[in-house]
Amino acid sequence: MSAPAVLHEKRGAAFWITLNRPEKRNAINNDVIAGISAGISAAIADGEVRAIVLTGAGDKAFCAGGDLAPGGGFNFDFSQPQTAYGNLMRQAQNCPLPIIAAVNGVCVAGGMGLLVMVDMAVAAEGARFGLPETKIGLFPMQVLSLMKDLVPMRILREWALSGEPFDAAEAKAAGLLNHIVPQGDLIAKVDDMVAKLASCSPTAQRRGKYAMRALQGMSFDQAIAFTEGQLGLMTLTEDANEGLAAFNEKRKPQFSGN
Repeated sequence: MSAPAVLHEKRGAAFWITLNRPEKRNAINNDVIAGISAGISAAIADGEVRAIVLTGAGDKAFCAGGDLAPGGGFNFDFSQPQTAYGNLMRQAQNCPLPIIAAVNGVCVAGGMGLLVMVDMAVAAEGARFGLPETKIGLFPMQVLSLMKDLVPMRILREWALSGEPFDAAEAKAAGLLNHIVPQGDLIAKVDDMVAKLASCSPTAQRRGKYAMRALQGMSFDQAIAFTEGQLGLMTLTEDANEGLAAFNEKRKPQFSGN
């Protein structure tokens, strides 16, 4: 039997989703999309999971984009108004758990979509990035849906129109990455990020992600009114009461996630 296209592994408070097609530079096909989606759903259903980590197998590539080989999975069903890849991006955006991308190598084309659909990202120093679609007569259409809110438009235009690759330092300067570390320190850095996330209130993170997502389409007046109400609602949660009590009692809070 062939190996699964995506691996799932629970490591303490983290649920690791690993693209497992290293011989194809972890290129995206229908099985990869389904595997990532199933992993996100499994992580959400597990009450012990506090964060999701998305990475690629091996040390060469995080994800080289869509599998362009004949029959590789780069196809569209025009009878449907939405694509599986687009639905995966929607699922990630609406996920109540923090998602971290651990970029262990090449991250281009559709792989950039996986990078921008998550909440945080850390990359190995040698990782390379790019939107090379114009070099084969295409354009990074779906990727732009999220990247437009992360990267200054003049930089994004150059990346998308020229198709030229760039390194991790440029990716971080443009807002795509939180951290850059040596290749050998990538897992340790991710573990540290997960530990910090796990020390905080899951209720606050859950409601916070919901609020940040909602704010994207609001004017200032709409946003301030919305957040006033959201803050008031949060004071009614068990985690908020526990956090305030622990602060006043000078002890570590014991969050329930309620």
